Amino acid sequence: MEETTPLLSPLRETGELARARGDGTGSVPGSAVRVPGTPGSSHEREPLLDRGSSSPREFHRNEFVDDPEFCEIIRKAERAIEEGIFPERISQGSSGSYFVKDVHGKNIGVYKPKSEEPYGQLNPKWTKWLQKLCCPCCFGRDCLLLNQGYLSEAAASLVDQRLQLNIVPKTRVVYLASETFNYSAIDRVKVKGKRLAMEKVPKVGQRFHRIGLPPKVGSLQVFVEGYKDADYWLRRFEAEPLPESTNQQLQLQFERLVVLDYIIRNTDRGNDNWLIKYDWPADKGGSKDIEWVMVKEPIIKLAAIDNGLAFPIKHPDSWRAYPFYWAWLAQAKVPFSAETRDLVLPRLTDPTFIRHLEDDLYQLFKKDPGFDRGQFHKQLAVMRGQILNLTQALREDRSPLQLVQMPPVVMETKRVPQRDDSQSYTHSLTHTHAHTHTDDSVSYTHSTQSRKPFFSWW
Repeated sequence: MEETTPLLSPLRETGELARARGDGTGSVPGSAVRVPGTPGSSHEREPLLDRGSSSPREFHRNEFVDDPEFCEIIRKAERAIEEGIFPERISQGSSGSYFVKDVHGKNIGVYKPKSEEPYGQLNPKWTKWLQKLCCPCCFGRDCLLLNQGYLSEAAASLVDQRLQLNIVPKTRVVYLASETFNYSAIDRVKVKGKRLAMEKVPKVGQRFHRIGLPPKVGSLQVFVEGYKDADYWLRRFEAEPLPESTNQQLQLQFERLVVLDYIIRNTDRGNDNWLIKYDWPADKGGSKDIEWVMVKEPIIKLAAIDNGLAFPIKHPDSWRAYPFYWAWLAQAKVPFSAETRDLVLPRLTDPTFIRHLEDDLYQLFKKDPGFDRGQFHKQLAVMRGQILNLTQALREDRSPLQLVQMPPVVMETKRVPQRDDSQSYTHSLTHTHAHTHTDDSVSYTHSTQSRKPFFSWW
């Protein structure tokens, strides 16, 4: 896949489209069902936020019945936008990302629209435009699918939840509309025209179901408070060593970051896009005349953010290697702990768990209008190879540094079985070190990648 060519293959499974249309209440935002706001439907007759609509065609697309806490965050964001408290664009980064606020102006989430991703057509940052203009040969990462960062963010959160790592702030795919987002001139002109029609010809304006800007699809990640860049704290810890018990907490949290990044093959993990929270809790006891302070053990937590450049279709083999920069830390030289092995190894060696994980990822990634089943199989092949290496490293008591030094592996399906679209995307997966093996439904082969990037250290 060329770096300058975005993925354009549409989902063509007509049976799946028919099934999605027939299940109006179970439709998922961004899936292949034709609902208001998706390609091929009328954007003009869709309400801004779809809340309180009784029409079967205008259901609320930000409903998460399985996660009421996240639903409440969405409601707070929507109420704030309705009251004129708009998301604020983040100056850092190479894409359009925004701090989402509540009615009190407090940050409650980070929103990243699909259309404003680094290689999106509406990216408000000029750096990527300049790169594409001046150096098109190095534009994009040929191992990644373009403009699917919002799905990668949500998928990283999904993997984190399934493995119970608890280091990725909750992230879901949502729809939001705000005047502060970067829209095309046509969209803004349409809004002005509708508002003018409402003023001049109210009877005509009353026929509009939406007066405001069209909602954008993107990822919303819950905002975490009290965290700072890992680079800041790691430098502090070098000058002021942590207590032994706190250092052990940091090591365990770090190992969970390694597990996550390695499985999803994060190509953008520097020490500036994962966070550390370090608290010194202290309880004052007794009366006011007594100044005793009882100091508890410090608490250290880690948050893995910026997971939008993960789930590649192949291991990096072109110009850059996109290494894990945490591999140069002292924590990476310590073998994986028994706690980490006990947490993830039973799951990663369970074929049912892997089957369900792939099923969940399929349900998530197929939401994109440009979903391509063949490219998705390539993403799974890389992920299976990463899981194969990780399970071996955990069994052999290797360190994170030794893990990243293992040859990259791709585990592909030798034959993809035909299935009816009404069936679930499931199959069995048994991890083995043999080059080829077969289970009841499909055969797998795994191979080691020999080609290396030109700059193996960058």
